[in-house]
Amino acid sequence: MRYATGLVWFALLVAACHPAAAEEISLKDGTKIVGHMTGVTPDGVEVQTSYGKIQLKRSDILTISFPENGTARAAASEPAGSKAGATKLDEALVGVQYTNRSGQFALTLPADWMIASDLNRAPETLSALSSKDRMGYVIVMREEYPGSLDSYKELTLLGARKSLGNFEELAQSSRTIDGQTALLVYYRGTLQKGSNLPVEFVSAILVSGKTFTKVTAWSVEPLFRDLQPVFEKILTSYHTTAGQALATASPL
Repeated sequence: MRYATGLVWFALLVAACHPAAAEEISLKDGTKIVGHMTGVTPDGVEVQTSYGKIQLKRSDILTISFPENGTARAAASEPAGSKAGATKLDEALVGVQYTNRSGQFALTLPADWMIASDLNRAPETLSALSSKDRMGYVIVMREEYPGSLDSYKELTLLGARKSLGNFEELAQSSRTIDGQTALLVYYRGTLQKGSNLPVEFVSAILVSGKTFTKVTAWSVEPLFRDLQPVFEKILTSYHTTAGQALATASPL
């Protein structure tokens, strides 16, 4: 059944965020540091390098990238069809307006966000987005599922429970998104492939007939509270664009 493949995305997502390969951190003064993030606080990042652990101020970080997590490496580790067999997406980001013509939807993003084209993608993924400093992420997925909204939520949490350590469901609430009732689900856990860093998530789940769309945002847990209002604005800005003219959006 097609919906069963939706459980795979979480493992790919985790591997994309914190792969076994070292991260490359670019600082505003031009310095580049290669290592693994082992701790994050609202003010700084701890990085394990070949010369020992160092502490970096968040305000000094320009970007975080994964140079060794290239296309060849990703293709070798992903299930058949997850990237090489996927149809190229028709997507664009103009200012703060993200539009996805393949999936016929749009989102409003903060001014410093971008399309994260280097993230591993499951077949159901329609878009992957991130903040410029790679501290916040959003992914949009869509798949067919024969059950109810509540049962799809449980399927989502089952996938998270299998992929995260110390999994915990935190809360849920109903929201109106794109003119229909949607669920916002909050949960957290530790990245078992990323030095056990604690990460917190919020997923917006929408349903139209038997088609489910899931918009998920996440960051390392110490930063989630600061980013939560931004995440919720991105998620609730989701709207379909089929047969509609795209409006100009204001920054979040």
